[in-house]
Amino acid sequence: MVTSVDPIRAIPLFRSCSDRSIEIIAGIAREASFPAGEQLVREGDEGDSLIVIRSGSATVTQGGQMVRRLGAGDFLGEIALIDGRPRTATVTADEPIDALVIDRSGFTRLMDEFPVIRYDLVTALTDRLRTRGPAPTD
Repeated sequence: MVTSVDPIRAIPLFRSCSDRSIEIIAGIAREASFPAGEQLVREGDEGDSLIVIRSGSATVTQGGQMVRRLGAGDFLGEIALIDGRPRTATVTADEPIDALVIDRSGFTRLMDEFPVIRYDLVTALTDRLRTRGPAPTD
């Protein structure tokens, strides 16, 4: 459980949430730290959490190839939680990371009770697809 709502309010994914929603998110999220070099998630593993980076940076790799870098405000782990399949990438801390972690049941609650967060997640996923994949066929 997060002891203050301020770190949550600072995260772009949650900025449009009401004060009450922020309080609920604080109740389901936990704070976590990852030292430089630690894998936050590993490609192929079961997805059991959403991780939101508060500070620090990380590298995302797929099949050993660098895909992108993540920093403060970025989140990861949502794809495996949405589709129930293994993690699609490995994410490794480049420097120490402070993060918020929301487990599977908390993530399900976010998706069910907070349409604005659900919409923001879909928008972020769409942005990732547009920047990484071939031109979409609208």
